[in-house]
Amino acid sequence: MPLRINVRMLLAAGLIVLLTAGSLLFVAARSAAAGTPVAKKLSFTCPFPLIGLQKLDVNIKADFEVPTVPGGTLTTSGLTITVTVPDKAARGLNLVGAATIEGTAAAGVTLVNGDANPLPVRLPLNVAKTDLPPSGVFDTVATGSVPTITLAKPGKTTLTIGDFTTRLTPKKADGSFTGIGSFTSDCALDPGQDPVLLSFELGGKPAGHRYTVAGKTGLKALGAAAPLTGSFDLNPTAATVFSGGPVFDKAHADFRLFGFLPGSADLEFVADGPQGGDLTGTGFVARSRFTAVFPLVTLVGMPVSSGAGCRTSAPSTAELRTGDGFTMAAGGTLTGTYSLAPLTGCGAFTPYVSSLVQGDGNTFELTLTPR
Repeated sequence: MPLRINVRMLLAAGLIVLLTAGSLLFVAARSAAAGTPVAKKLSFTCPFPLIGLQKLDVNIKADFEVPTVPGGTLTTSGLTITVTVPDKAARGLNLVGAATIEGTAAAGVTLVNGDANPLPVRLPLNVAKTDLPPSGVFDTVATGSVPTITLAKPGKTTLTIGDFTTRLTPKKADGSFTGIGSFTSDCALDPGQDPVLLSFELGGKPAGHRYTVAGKTGLKALGAAAPLTGSFDLNPTAATVFSGGPVFDKAHADFRLFGFLPGSADLEFVADGPQGGDLTGTGFVARSRFTAVFPLVTLVGMPVSSGAGCRTSAPSTAELRTGDGFTMAAGGTLTGTYSLAPLTGCGAFTPYVSSLVQGDGNTFELTLTPR
């Protein structure tokens, strides 16, 4: 009896991973393009008697196609899952006279398509009849027909991993059953791995958003910061692309030259060409292009440059990224860095004024609030 229990648990631990492999197909699909062959490896931990928890690697190959418009289908083909079963499982199977192993598996996943209710999906797999070696690790291969799913709703679509079940049958060389018969077992995906297997925006254009902006820009060369206010209009032009960007009010920075001479600078950011960016998950990346204008610069209360002609000689670019916890509905933080080219048009003191502000490492630290 103790030997039977030991072998049964070894089988459960070593072979359940065939099931989990099925779900990995969708993980592989997460970052690939439609019609692209993909390969993915994830780790699972299974309980083994005497030797405790063991980590197993599962390799998946498949092709998938993701629809681009609502009403299209999510399809998968060429699914092949290869699992390496540990040596102790092989030896345990041989102890009960098993020469082959075969069975079925099923993975539970949850599909969310736009604003539709979550849809449970079962992914069936067949574990091919596999000859068992006397000892040592061995590979098993599972294949399956993944259901075709129609995605009716526009918007974000996700597929998330759920439960796993497998039913396996070891057999003797003559095809008869061993003493342990067929059994059903479970195996767990190792923690720290993303349970979202597939995530993409389906067709249509997401809603636009308008925000008020508050924050500051850090001017590294001056060692100063200028408070910023303004607005940000985000207008999606496709499922993952938008036009628009920040529009800042006139700003003002006070600084001390050499640590003791008081000075100030008025600052304006003037957009240079169309603005836009990419929608990413619950946030976005804005690519802003602008000219920095310094209409008034003073030192010890005396203007050393004045006029709208004092500006950077080349446009600046800033990649502004939303922070953790940002959502389109609630807003959140937006940060980025930018460089300032040498100034031009600042009058007789242009080289001197330029030396005060030009250079890398300038920052935006902003908060966007819906309006």
